[in-house]
Amino acid sequence: MDDRTLCWLALHLVFHGPSAAARRVLGRFPSVLDVFRAKPADFEGLRLENGTIEAIVSGRAVGRAGEEVEKIGRKAYTLLTLEDPRYPDYLREIYDPPFVLYCEGDAETLREAAVAVVGTRRPTPYGRAMAEKLAADLACRGLVVTSGLALGIDACAHRGALKHGRTVAVLGSGLDVPYPRENCGLAREVAGKGAVLSEFALGTPPLAEHFPIRNRVISGLSLGLVVVEAARRSGSLISARLALSQDREVMAVPGNVTSAESWGSNGLIRDGAKLVESWEDVAEALPSPWRENLLAQKSEKEENSPDSMSREERRLVSELPVDAALPIDELAEKTGLSISGLLALLLGLELKGVVIQHPGKRFQRRM
Repeated sequence: MDDRTLCWLALHLVFHGPSAAARRVLGRFPSVLDVFRAKPADFEGLRLENGTIEAIVSGRAVGRAGEEVEKIGRKAYTLLTLEDPRYPDYLREIYDPPFVLYCEGDAETLREAAVAVVGTRRPTPYGRAMAEKLAADLACRGLVVTSGLALGIDACAHRGALKHGRTVAVLGSGLDVPYPRENCGLAREVAGKGAVLSEFALGTPPLAEHFPIRNRVISGLSLGLVVVEAARRSGSLISARLALSQDREVMAVPGNVTSAESWGSNGLIRDGAKLVESWEDVAEALPSPWRENLLAQKSEKEENSPDSMSREERRLVSELPVDAALPIDELAEKTGLSISGLLALLLGLELKGVVIQHPGKRFQRRM
């Protein structure tokens, strides 16, 4: 690792990211290398704490960065700095881009065109289906789907994208402390077909204040941001505000007006966010040339329309809603079929990707 990379990491660790104090320091010196060659008097007027100046001039900050580099190497992670040609261009353009990014997986994924899909941690079956479908449709057309690896909509977006393409997960903790624990397996899948990303030092716990900081990276990596179900005080609304401040397109999926989980997303639409019902709506909102390239592609459904369902299967699918999940006993009552016969049909439909099974033997038609 070269000296410039080490100095960027040292600066990042000393100031805990791109703080106002860090920006004042960078404004004083010609390069990041010169920051760590300076004498105490060179920092006069920058309103820094004495301990911060001492850490820089004594070499202690660079020493700590060297220890961090060793840990990064043992984990086989990649470290990108603002000056690295692999650093994502869109993220570099925002007001406060991270000085460094810790990456597990393919760092080249970060330079591809991306759309963020975010939402509530407590989605309805409708929200889950919409997030997964949108992400799958966008990913199969070459877009990278970014999200935050949280339970709920984020996880659905990652899983949908993994079916047909690539996805990036941005953490609010150290890369070696994936959160939530329930999604550790998903994080490994994402790293295998995309990238898991963090600006936080290794070992950093998932503190509440880290997630708004994380959210600016999710939107900063992306051409636009889609909110799928968000409560009135949802963190996804913070992401939407950040996206607007970064001059990104903000979109939202409309939801049931009586559902608390849709109040935030419906409010975004009321305030001017683009209403999204399908991948085409997302494509229309993106800047050129991505908009034209995406809309020129035929939908996967047109190219590969499945007509392999039996009459019994088609009848069963017609009884399944897309915005709710029906218990198996209610489905048996509606169709007049036995539980065992239903389960056999539903298994076949799951394998064909037509039906989703939820915990408790509840089933829903994919959109």
